Amino acid sequence: FIPGGGGAAASFGGRESAALPSPAGNTGLACPRAQTAMNCRAEVLEVSVEGRQIEEAMLAVLHTILLHRSTGKFHYKKEGTYSIGTVGTQDVDCDFIDFTYARVSSEELDRALRKAVGEFKDALRYSGSDGIGQISLEFYQKKKSRWPFSDECIPWEVWTVKVNVVNLANEQERQICREKVGEKLCEKIINIVEVMNRHEYLPKMPTQSEVDNVFDTGLKDVQPYLYKISYQITDSLGSSVTTTMRRLIKDTLAL
Repeated sequence: FIPGGGGAAASFGGRESAALPSPAGNTGLACPRAQTAMNCRAEVLEVSVEGRQIEEAMLAVLHTILLHRSTGKFHYKKEGTYSIGTVGTQDVDCDFIDFTYARVSSEELDRALRKAVGEFKDALRYSGSDGIGQISLEFYQKKKSRWPFSDECIPWEVWTVKVNVVNLANEQERQICREKVGEKLCEKIINIVEVMNRHEYLPKMPTQSEVDNVFDTGLKDVQPYLYKISYQITDSLGSSVTTTMRRLIKDTLAL
């Protein structure tokens, strides 16, 4: 199988996964960030969308990443011997973007992502920060600690999507944006797949007694690596994405 600046923030995790601390709005169990040195891959994507496209664009990116970071359910026969169930997939057609993406066929996972993305979308709309923010998907593994210390959470991969929301003047601009965002999302998805296909670190397959340290086992139909989703709304990300999208629309109208 194949996170800057101040502002409002929140985080979410899988059902069994312990969420890492965030400045505000944290859900799940507290899990202190590990001090253990570890190579953590960090990938940053930038997108520019209009308000009604926020949810679909973020779901397309997050679902694509989790499609490649999930397995079927583990079925242990005896210690050291197990089978892995299948992972179903389904295509999703966007309503406000000319784009179709594939996701894991798990309603539970989809609901968890929609909840996180929905709160991020609302925070962007009502923040007064000119529609600038970022959402991060972080994968980690737990390291058990002796009582009374809490378990450590060691991140090994973080995907951050910087988002800028643009205001368009008319329906012609919206239609151009619909097409251009679809093209840009296609580029991002291809980039994600290329990164996933690299031979880089992944947590080793755990024994039955350690599976909860690596995977979220709380979903009934799929088993993603432990993850948390956090978001941040801030003015410090800059306006380069806005400028790029507006120039793109202007150049298209001039053709």
